[in-house]
Amino acid sequence: MITTPITPELLRGALDLEVTERGVLPHRLPARARAQCDDPQLAMVEAQPSGVRLAFRTAATVVELDVLATKTAYRGVPPRPDGVYDLLVDGRLTARASVPDGNFTIIDMATGGFEHKPGPVCTVRFDSLASTPKDIEIWLPHKEVTELVALRADAPVEPTPDRGRRVWVHHGSSISHGSDAASPTTTWPAVAASLGGVELVNLGFGGSALLDPFTARALRDTPADLISVKMGINLVNADLMRLRAFGPAVHGFLDTIREGQPDTPILVISPIHCPIHEHTPGPGALDMSGGTVKFRATGDPSERGRLTLTVIRAELAKIVAARAADDPKLSYLDGLQLYGAADYAELPLPDELHPDAATHVRMGERFAKLVFSES
Repeated sequence: MITTPITPELLRGALDLEVTERGVLPHRLPARARAQCDDPQLAMVEAQPSGVRLAFRTAATVVELDVLATKTAYRGVPPRPDGVYDLLVDGRLTARASVPDGNFTIIDMATGGFEHKPGPVCTVRFDSLASTPKDIEIWLPHKEVTELVALRADAPVEPTPDRGRRVWVHHGSSISHGSDAASPTTTWPAVAASLGGVELVNLGFGGSALLDPFTARALRDTPADLISVKMGINLVNADLMRLRAFGPAVHGFLDTIREGQPDTPILVISPIHCPIHEHTPGPGALDMSGGTVKFRATGDPSERGRLTLTVIRAELAKIVAARAADDPKLSYLDGLQLYGAADYAELPLPDELHPDAATHVRMGERFAKLVFSES
């Protein structure tokens, strides 16, 4: 077996690669951005490698990846399934694997407290591969922080050559991050990217699509052929701001991106259908009274200036229409076209907030048809 150093040339979808005591840790925000916010939720989710994959060309029949996973558990909530590693060979899903152990982060959603328990390095192994040269992608678990310790194969490994595919950089909430998708290649952005034939950089951050200026700068500084920004649900369920602050914050976010990407198409996407917040503002709260995890809205709909999803959709449509007069490469997509009330009747949100695995696939297919079929 040949050990190959894991360098940025072997990774796609990461904006930074931190050198650790054991190996390297992919990040989806650059170090400067991470230094500007000490929120443990953001620190956790930006290091969860949604859309991040190892990409290389090899004739190997066996590939091994040593990893230190950090799994997340919520106190009082049933344990989540182990994260999934998806193996693609020449673009086709060929195998899946998981590791049973690693570090654990236990979150108390009632108090916001975090408890960390250390664990061991584990090995992901893919074997019985064809001995001919092939493009390999190993998509890392979208909801497990994954420290990469070593990459081994029984033949030399080289970075995959540039295939000339367009780069799509997307920012959004936990729904874009992957929420309850079955695997990293079946989050709705990954499905859309595969169908659209584009390279994905997924900057979907669970609970953290909050119009942060450092996120706008990350979008500004990441080379892209298309940028999309899906905003709204986290602003409502975090009860972060009022309508007076929302409009200027959206303008400022888009202005920052335009500073570095003056000619790149930008697509603003409004929230998908979510009944608890359509007409009721946040903050959102966890409800386990029925024995399962559910979310509910706790805000007062009668209070002026509070944000709801219907308010945000109207405001985003108005902002984009006004800006598009001077920015023809800015456009708007109503999130209800990806998942609306009729979809909720057929495929309801299991916890009233996050789409299930089937809905992720549906949303990805719809996005690809709406955005990539004509581009």
